[in-house]
Formats: sequence, structure tokens, C-alpha cells
Amino acid sequence: MQIERVILIVLDSVGVGELPDASLYGDEGSNTLGNLAKALGGLQLPLLGSFGIGCLTEVAGVPCPQKPLAAYGKMAERSRGKDTTTGHWELTGIILENPFPVFSSGFPPELIEAFAKAIGRPVLGNVKASGTEIIRELGPEHQRTGFPIVYTSADSVWQIAAHEEVVPLETLYQWCETARRLLTGEYAVGRVIARPFVGEEGAYVRTANRKDYSLEPPQPTLLDHLVGAGHEVLGIGKISDIFAGRGLTATIKTGDNDEGMKELILALDDFPRGLIFVNLVDFDMVYGHRRNAEGYAQALEKVDRQLPQVLEKMNSKDLLFIVADHGCDPTYHHTDHTREYVPLLVYGSGVQPVNLGVRETFADVGQTIADLFGVEALAAGESLRARLGLGS
Repeated sequence: MQIERVILIVLDSVGVGELPDASLYGDEGSNTLGNLAKALGGLQLPLLGSFGIGCLTEVAGVPCPQKPLAAYGKMAERSRGKDTTTGHWELTGIILENPFPVFSSGFPPELIEAFAKAIGRPVLGNVKASGTEIIRELGPEHQRTGFPIVYTSADSVWQIAAHEEVVPLETLYQWCETARRLLTGEYAVGRVIARPFVGEEGAYVRTANRKDYSLEPPQPTLLDHLVGAGHEVLGIGKISDIFAGRGLTATIKTGDNDEGMKELILALDDFPRGLIFVNLVDFDMVYGHRRNAEGYAQALEKVDRQLPQVLEKMNSKDLLFIVADHGCDPTYHHTDHTREYVPLLVYGSGVQPVNLGVRETFADVGQTIADLFGVEALAAGESLRARLGLGS
């Protein structure tokens, strides 16, 4: 069967249970979807439920159907780490043997000094912190001085927060580019992130003008192979940021899940062939890290209600993958990502709705897509084309 278009949706952080090595990451007992449903007395996910997401872990309110409409399974992360960049890169064929560096005690003084010298002013913070908490704490001083707020998290990130009326966005982005150039070798964090905010003391709000500066993937990804072979690749959301702008023929930035789903639905009219790669970040950024279980559930249920509009626009030569990149259990005892299995749901008119079992790597997704488009095979992953009933 000829597939001409693939839609790949990443439900950012929607994990489905701890990996066998979760204890090495302090994540024993984590289960983003299962624990979320249990905490709230059940979820309403009729579309995802019909696809078989309730077969992957126990999800209160979402049983495993006798005859799922999609092929279903779950995937283990073979790379070391549990961050966004690592997860997305593995989906496209890259396995990281060494995790990105993290700086839970803040960045080394010599690195901060080099950055401050390069931008011509001191910095505030240099701690591991919640983004909303650190702007609440240091926002007033930042407004008085104009000094950027630098902070990190449990992820491999260097984040710079600045008030849009104090530091123009162009300047904030330049500072991030400066940091990206400095962060090499042992300091090569996965992402530098611009975190602009607005408002007054006691009522600061982060804006949608966030911008990520990722390391470039160390080897060609699925996206590079597709573009090199002449296929269209559209990135929606922060896909361009995660891949440092590489391997894309078009990019649409979005501010939240609603914009992401809206742009996806519109793109189904405008991009009849190739890969449409979508990241829905709110689950992670807005709700998971802030341990807002109720908000997380509402966001997940809303996307479930929007997904039928995607299915309505699909044709017989389309294939839909719904996956995740890591966990971020909003019921857990810490505010970091969680090391979990992620869902693998595959839907299309020619797909056999089989149990795909437990996959050894996220890269099976990328390898399958490479096989379907007839491009160069990836360095990792197994193609599921035959298992899906799409030929061999």
C-alpha cells in the first residue's frame, strides 16, 4: 500500500508507566497517564481509548477495547536521558549513549562570568528553579536593573528570562545565541531557551515568544533523509527548535495546544504529501512541571475531542502516529520529567489494528516512516511496515 502522507503527533510528556531503569533517575512508580487518571477518578478519552491507549497501562475511565481501531503498543527509550530533545531525536533515529549535561547546582562561575562579559552585564539567579517561581522572585530586581535571569532545571537547559518591556525580544534572542555559542564540550546543554514575560510584580505572565536553541543533531535524522529525497517536511510547534531548524521545508510556530491542533487541521488541506510533525507542548510545559493534574487532564481530553477533525481530513494514503517523548507525571513527588514508556498508536485505512507490543526504542517510529517513504534507512530502529499490514 502506498503511503503519501504521515502525520506524527507528539503528546509531549504523556508517558504510560515507569521504565525498568526508572530507579536510576529517581522515578520509581511514575506513570503519567495512569496516575493522572487514578488521581482524578477517571478520564474521558473516547478517541484515544478507541485507538487502544487504555491497553498500554491501566487508565481509569479508559478501558482496553476488544477491537481497537488502531495498532497499539508502547516504546522504551534506549537513549540515556528523559528530556524533550533526546526523545524527539530518538523518534527520528538518533540514540544518545551519553546524556546531555545537567547543572542542578547552577552553572560554573567561569561559565557565568564568560556569559556576563559577552553580554556586558551581570546576571541574576544561576540556580535550578521553576520558571514561574523564579520570575516571581527575581522579576522585580530584573525590572530595576535590566540584568537577565539565568536558571536551569532537571533538564539539560540554560534558560534566560527577561521582561519584554525591559529587554527587547531581539536582545533576549541575541543573548540566547551568545549562550549557545559558549555552551560547548562538557557544557553542551541540549537547549538554550528564551523565556520572555510581561506584567507587574506579583502578576508576571510568561508569553508565547519563547524560543529554543537546540544543539544540532550529531548525525542525519529521518527529517534530513526525507528532505534530501525531495519530500516535504512541515514542523508544527517547537519541532524546528528541537532540530535546530534542520530537516524541514516549512515551519509553523504555535503558542499552545489549541494553535497546534488548529494549524495541523489547516495543514491537512495545504500539505497533501510528506511528513507533518507536530509537538503539543502544554501537557509538559503548562501542566506537568507545575503538577497541575486537573489542567493536564482537561488539556488531554480537549485534544481527544479535536482529533476527530484530523481523522475526517485523512484519506486512504495517510497514516497517523500518536506518540510521546518522555513522561512528566503531575502526581509525582518532584517537578521534573519522568523516565517512562511512551504510547505508540498508528491509525490509517489500511492499518491492521494489531498489538505492537513493547518496542525497544522510539526509533522504530522513524525507521517505519523512512521505509514507507522509501528513503535511506536510519541508524537505529526496526520498521513496523509489515506488522502494520502496509506491505514489505
